[in-house]
Amino acid sequence: MKTVITYGTFDLFHVGHVQLLKRARALGDRLVVAISKDEFNASKGKAAYSNYEDRKIIVEACKYVDLVIPELTWEQKQTDIITHSVDIFVMGDDWVGKFDFLADICEVKYLSRTPDISSSLIKQHLDGGSIRELQTA
Repeated sequence: MKTVITYGTFDLFHVGHVQLLKRARALGDRLVVAISKDEFNASKGKAAYSNYEDRKIIVEACKYVDLVIPELTWEQKQTDIITHSVDIFVMGDDWVGKFDFLADICEVKYLSRTPDISSSLIKQHLDGGSIRELQTA
């Protein structure tokens, strides 16, 4: 059985998240998703619209996801990979090169992002900008 893991905040769950999870799951037989806890996001200077528990429920409902775990620190990735017998570590291509150090314990893949959608873009739209205007800016 091949296990894949990915990490993220998964705030304002959207089609880009679904596409990432679908593509990650297609790489193996089991998909583990680590979702950033609210406290970890705060340490990065980020705030999610939805709290961790709500984001966890939403991601668990996705048919591509087999297990959701909390992300508490940057450093936990190696432990998670070993604990969950991970074969492939997946992140969006906005992280290219940042996790190559994990290649000695599993395969590392960076998947392209879904164009024209992100939680940040949605938040900007909710703050008053049109999605079309923000996409072309």
